[in-house]
Amino acid sequence: MAAMARKLIVEVVEARNLLPKDGMGTSSPFVMIDFDGQRKKTPTILRDLNPIWNEVLEFNVTSPLDVASEPLEAIVYHDQKAGPSRRNNFLGRVRIDPRQFVKKGEEALIHFPLEKKRFFGWIRGDIGLRIYYLDESIPDPSPPPPDAAANTDEPAAPLLAEGAAPAPPAAEATALEAAQTGAPAEPPTEAEPAPPAEQSCEDGKPGSEVPQPPASPETDANADKPTESDSSAASSENGMAHAEATDQTSQTPDADSPSPPQSGAEAQPPPRPAADPEKEAAPKWVPQPRQMVPPLEARERSTYDLVDKMQYLFVRVVRARSLPGGAKPYVSVAAFGRHVSTRTARRAAFFEWEQTFGFARDPSADSSMLEVSVWDLPPESGVNADDDKHFLGGVCFDVSEAPMRDPPDSPLAPQWYRLEGGGVRGADLMLATWTGTQADESFADAWKADAPASHAGTRSKVYVSPKLWYLRATVIEAQDTLTVLPRESGISVQATLAFQVLRTRNAVSRNCAPSWNEDLIFVAAEPFGEDQKLVLSLEIRHGKDTVVLGIAEIPLSSVERRVDDRKVTSRWLDLLPVEGPRKGRKTGHMTSSRLHVRVCLDGGYHVADEPPQSSSDFRQSARQLWRPPVGAVELGIIRCRGLLPMRTVDGKGSTDAFAVAKYGPKWARTRTLADSFDPAWNEQYTWPVYDPCTVLTVAVFDGSKDAACRPMGKVRIRISTLETDRACRGSYPLLLLLPSGVKRMGEIELAVRFALAGSALDLLHMYGQPMLPLMHHLRPIGAPQREPLRLAAARIIAGHLSRSEPSLRREVVMWMLDAAEPRAFSMRKVRANWHRIVVALAWVADMARWVEDTRAWRNPTATMLAHGVLVLLVWYPELVGPTLALHAFAVGAWRYRWRARRPAAHPCVRSSQAEAVDREELDEELDPVPSVRGPEVVRARYDRLRGVAARVQTMLGDVAAQAERVQALVTWQDPRATGIFVALCFFVSMMLYLVPAKMVAAVAGFYYLRHPMFRDCKPPTAINFFRRLPSLSDRII
Repeated sequence: MAAMARKLIVEVVEARNLLPKDGMGTSSPFVMIDFDGQRKKTPTILRDLNPIWNEVLEFNVTSPLDVASEPLEAIVYHDQKAGPSRRNNFLGRVRIDPRQFVKKGEEALIHFPLEKKRFFGWIRGDIGLRIYYLDESIPDPSPPPPDAAANTDEPAAPLLAEGAAPAPPAAEATALEAAQTGAPAEPPTEAEPAPPAEQSCEDGKPGSEVPQPPASPETDANADKPTESDSSAASSENGMAHAEATDQTSQTPDADSPSPPQSGAEAQPPPRPAADPEKEAAPKWVPQPRQMVPPLEARERSTYDLVDKMQYLFVRVVRARSLPGGAKPYVSVAAFGRHVSTRTARRAAFFEWEQTFGFARDPSADSSMLEVSVWDLPPESGVNADDDKHFLGGVCFDVSEAPMRDPPDSPLAPQWYRLEGGGVRGADLMLATWTGTQADESFADAWKADAPASHAGTRSKVYVSPKLWYLRATVIEAQDTLTVLPRESGISVQATLAFQVLRTRNAVSRNCAPSWNEDLIFVAAEPFGEDQKLVLSLEIRHGKDTVVLGIAEIPLSSVERRVDDRKVTSRWLDLLPVEGPRKGRKTGHMTSSRLHVRVCLDGGYHVADEPPQSSSDFRQSARQLWRPPVGAVELGIIRCRGLLPMRTVDGKGSTDAFAVAKYGPKWARTRTLADSFDPAWNEQYTWPVYDPCTVLTVAVFDGSKDAACRPMGKVRIRISTLETDRACRGSYPLLLLLPSGVKRMGEIELAVRFALAGSALDLLHMYGQPMLPLMHHLRPIGAPQREPLRLAAARIIAGHLSRSEPSLRREVVMWMLDAAEPRAFSMRKVRANWHRIVVALAWVADMARWVEDTRAWRNPTATMLAHGVLVLLVWYPELVGPTLALHAFAVGAWRYRWRARRPAAHPCVRSSQAEAVDREELDEELDPVPSVRGPEVVRARYDRLRGVAARVQTMLGDVAAQAERVQALVTWQDPRATGIFVALCFFVSMMLYLVPAKMVAAVAGFYYLRHPMFRDCKPPTAINFFRRLPSLSDRII
């Protein structure tokens, strides 16, 4: 199999709005690209502030792109040879993280704003780049000609006869050592000075690069590590070394190092031309790619430091020999009161099983023996253990004598054991048994003895959601449609993508060319195969009849991708006649009709699959726009306590519980523990965090092979509420809303920690950035479209994960994403939202109550102090702002002592108004749409809703009346009231012209705080005047 090498392709397309540098209002720019020690540049564009290069530059990738490494740097310079400049020739630069690079086929043109080097620099403009990588096969190096050693005076046959390879030249050995250690090779002692890096890279030929086979991938035994769609390819395929360094180190001898025994011709070489066929035929030493050492912040913590260590007895059954030829053996393993069986052996040279079992060590178990027995019938045949006819032999071990293994120890080698006590003599069984924890690499693939035996797919697993894109189809116009349309009919375009069907508005055909200019947005998932097509059909709707005039198909693999709001190229589609009538629609005949559309994949949007208030990710679809992570969140799912039985098995309650955690595109599913009300998982998972204001969701389900998975509760943890680098462990109740009310299904114990990846300033900088990407602000998606798009994304993710092996059930995914049922009206949620408003504005009520108490002189001392503060603020108004800021600081510092010590992850029953909710309201809330209740129940709910709507209608009328009274002050609807108001305004203006504003404010404050003995119990005159103003309430029918 040919080795693969990775190439990074940088297409320098254009730059816009650059600074002039030549003193005549223009510049002659060129771009210098620096990546991983390789430097190349583009040609110079003379006197152009908006240059277009369309230059393709190739770079060798010598380290994985998914780890933190040096960024790619693109620097724009002004060429001083084309136009001298008195100032520096720097026009700007761009630094791009290698983790933003995508593979070929996913690239898009991105305009990066140019950055300045120094704080006081002046830079403007942007540069358009298209960056991607591709993998190329490396041909095997051709062997040297057989007569290559014939030109030497000393034969090499004795050395080859002894089995030793000829030693390489000293310079080649030095280059190999330098490449393997990552240190630069020693420069030659007598060599011509090397040309500048940019000139050598620009003028270098592709043939001078020496390919290098990829290094072997390093397997990671941690199954909980998050995986991305292209991380495995990036970590298993490396690139080639730098061409110039290879040629220099492989062809230039080193005078300081001792040379190995060589022939006379090589010891004293005569002067030779540059292109020596002997040198070209000799094999070259290719340096290995340098290994990138991750920084200390990027190194992972211990795999299971948040959860409790669990002792497991692992039994690995490999193979058996010397069994009867016609046997169909299987192995039964018993320990700690549990029995498990292998599948029927696979017949090869031996009877093969290669299965691993894990038994949770139970100190309270009566027996400490491990029994391994071999039987001659399949495990489902129900063989009795007392039947010696099918018993082939067994082995017994003392569990206390099993060796202890802790990673990173090597796996324990299996051994042959003689089977005893059966009907077969001389048979052996190869197995290995040891004691370990859940950190053992065999834990993920081992069949747990406490797992339910009724169905497979009970192991812990990590899933990744597909990458979702918004597909924007702009239907512009059509041409050459029917000339005569039926009356009261409209022509429209229906777009279909899988289960998503959208339709444009009905347009009027003028001159056989109807126009729409309407955007239709769909959700599409990678990978885009040839079978994924957008189907557009031109239809005429007349009453209930629909006539299809023609259809056109667009494969998603041919759709252009964009990451900004630039317009993509539109296309004309020829509409083809429909082959046969479709359900509920007729077909029409038309010729040479065309449809003008503009279709693109918008990578600048975030495709939401969760509700906005509990979203776990806000990144764009295009990987090129992702920012580096600010940290990582580690979750330890420890155990559940007191779970309720979810079904009845053999007359008793049973629960097969498992937990699912979701953050971003990564899903983590624990193993299923059979028939346990207190399951202990002790599993730990890690997610990268790109935005701290996101939510981690954990839910518990009851799994069953025959029935759907039933939810038992959900817990949400906001990452921003976690302290940095501090583990938080606690128990949270599992609450479920049922028609009978809120029910506590048990509690779950979790441990969570947020680890910071970079500096604290990077994390604080995120709080000033917009949550949604820029495209949501440039071209926002309408509110009516957001929820249907989110539900479509949830359906796509559920279908994708349900096809995994083992699958994540569809009902689990939909319930985790809050998309299981459409949102209906809930009177309980209306009261809960009103209660939230009251609690959030409680400080306003407290402030009004304090002002009223001060005004009523209930505390004379506080009222006198208020008079003093009023005078101080009136005479020194510049103290108002600092006083308010100081008060807010004091309140925040005082409440720091009573801050929450751990995140409040469980739902609040009191805030949800679910403590004493009416069952009829719960039944109405849980009733699907359309309703499945009887007509009388629906009528009663409708009458109750009419009563609530009447109160809301009255409140809206009161708000409208107050607004109309304010407007009536100057509209002369009541001439006397408006006259009074106008005269009062003139008097106030004259008084404010003559009297200082500070004096007016002080007098108004003292008048407002006057003693109750100087006030009347009647409402103020101003309020009485305002209430008498006219409104339109008496004119409403």
